[in-house]
Amino acid sequence: MSKIKDYQKDSEVLKALGHPLRLRIIAGLISHGECNVKLIVEELKIPQSTASQHLGILKSKKIIESRKEGVKTCYRVIDQRVHDIIRILER
Repeated sequence: MSKIKDYQKDSEVLKALGHPLRLRIIAGLISHGECNVKLIVEELKIPQSTASQHLGILKSKKIIESRKEGVKTCYRVIDQRVHDIIRILER
């Protein structure tokens, strides 16, 4: 009997990507390489609290990571599967 892959983690990533705003955030992070919250808020014209909420969800699923740069927090996509998904969606 062959091993069946555990799709639980994949499902959680896909759920996190299931929101249009989170997809836009991810696509922007990929195109810029790394962004801080201020740039995300300005680009998407959303409140900072909304951006922070969505970034928190993406971070909790280990799709993105953050680093501090003085008082700014910068984010980047670390999940290669998500890079691939965005590339497919942009075709």
